[in-house]
Amino acid sequence: MERLQELAQQLAIPGLPPWTGLVALLCLALVLLAWVVMPFSVFGVKTRLEMLEAQLEDIQAEIRALGMRLAEQPRPGVAATAVPDYLEMPAPRRAAPAEPRATPPVPPPAARPEPRLDWPSPAGR
Repeated sequence: MERLQELAQQLAIPGLPPWTGLVALLCLALVLLAWVVMPFSVFGVKTRLEMLEAQLEDIQAEIRALGMRLAEQPRPGVAATAVPDYLEMPAPRRAAPAEPRATPPVPPPAARPEPRLDWPSPAGR
């Protein structure tokens, strides 16, 4: 108890009661705590993350569309004739040596949607 009284006298604001210094120190501590605990969405991090996520989704959609377009294009030199109950397979050819790819293969589309960050959750609003 004596330490608290000594601290109150050291922090006392001249012309005011001795406990006002402790109240000012407590208010300052609460403000500092609020700045430390403040959610990042206040600083604009959430909106920037959402913009990046939307851009990433657009890029992934474009990659998927390009992959589908490439898969739909007919390959030159491979001809198959369709007969009602019979499909004639092309004659086997010798495979040419594979050339190294300049770009990596396009990954298949995700089987399920990727999880999204949602800060704060809609239930918490």
